[in-house]
Amino acid sequence: MATMTKKDIGGFLARQGILVAFALFIIGFTIANPKFLTPDNILSVVRSSAILGVMALGVTFVVISGNLDLSVGSMMSFSTIVVLDLHDTLGPTMAIPAMFAMTLALGALIGFLVGYLKLNSLIVTLGMLSAIHGLTLTYSGGKNMDIDDKSGTWLSVFGQGQIAGIPVPILIFLALAALLGIVLAKTPFGRKVYAVGGNGVAATFSGIRRARTVFLCYLMSAACVATAGLIQASRSMGSQNTVGQGMELEVLAAVILGGASLLGGSGTIFKTVIGVLILGFIQNGLLLMGLQFYAQFVVTWVIIILAVWLDIAAKRGRLWSPIA
Repeated sequence: MATMTKKDIGGFLARQGILVAFALFIIGFTIANPKFLTPDNILSVVRSSAILGVMALGVTFVVISGNLDLSVGSMMSFSTIVVLDLHDTLGPTMAIPAMFAMTLALGALIGFLVGYLKLNSLIVTLGMLSAIHGLTLTYSGGKNMDIDDKSGTWLSVFGQGQIAGIPVPILIFLALAALLGIVLAKTPFGRKVYAVGGNGVAATFSGIRRARTVFLCYLMSAACVATAGLIQASRSMGSQNTVGQGMELEVLAAVILGGASLLGGSGTIFKTVIGVLILGFIQNGLLLMGLQFYAQFVVTWVIIILAVWLDIAAKRGRLWSPIA
């Protein structure tokens, strides 16, 4: 029987270390609180992670294409406020498509700047984070938004409804994950996204329209953000104008935890779903252990650092730098 060398163990941990760490977290949380793995708690965690998960699905395309999107948190705040505001004036039938159109316009602007003008995605989306936040405050007049007649609208179905005992947000998340998973893995567009992220120059010389591919990735990300905003608005039937603030880091952490490389060219929708669940269960476990919610910010930071370290380690085949 072949024995594993130190290098083999290091390589395995670099590729699967986050899953090993997740398993250890699950064991530890279950020992600390037996309620952790009950069906009700599991369903609650997945439901609460659905909004983050829907956003992460779109950002997965952006990251695989070799770019970043730090504007999704502010964009989600914008879409939530817009659909709530338009609901009372236009009704849900018109408010929802209007909100999607406005959110897609923001995604198209980012896609144009990054894809066609070839500006740095980090700088563009970091700037758009502030710009969209300002746009949201301007649109709302600095006020929070609520629906006047909460009992007389079908908008609540997206965030509060159930089908066969399963919350609708979970069904939306899983259906969107299945659809986008097929698009990424089985269609020519998905192969172009991998090619552009893996080697943009080679992709261009092979006939792939790199700018259009990047543009469509940001458009897809915006569509997912609009869907998340709809779920958020439907869940509470009202919202603060900063509801999505800070979520961009959680979304990025989930995508990277799922194995998508910050360098582009690798990642899958299925693993992004796993990354979302890892974050959700860890945060839930911390709460069940009695830690305050703000401890989650520290844990999220640690997880991001760990994920980036494992990502780089996977590329070089070892956990530690050979020159360290």
